[in-house]
Amino acid sequence: MSLTNVYISIVIIAVVTFFTRVFPFLFYGHKEPPQVILFVGKYIPPVIITILVIYCLKDIEFYILPYGLNEIIAVLLVFLLHRWGRNPLISIFGSTLAYMFLTQTAVIQKIM
Repeated sequence: MSLTNVYISIVIIAVVTFFTRVFPFLFYGHKEPPQVILFVGKYIPPVIITILVIYCLKDIEFYILPYGLNEIIAVLLVFLLHRWGRNPLISIFGSTLAYMFLTQTAVIQKIM
């Protein structure tokens, strides 16, 4: 891929991203959006996050060392960090760092 193609791709992606952000304001501006849009905005993000969590945890092998302990610790850390700070970024980054530390250093395997 040439440098020109990279620049063209970046511009196209930026325009499409900008349009998706501006799109609701073009149609609804100052008036109240329909109930369907409010419903989607309220309930779809938690549903998508739940689906992503299930997808990420579906391949845990509980019968092979470390028996899914890395993932269980990371999920518990997400819950605890979010209960403590109520900040999604702290929950996500804190648990991701802990999970990566556990998997890269194999601490659980060394303990067992």
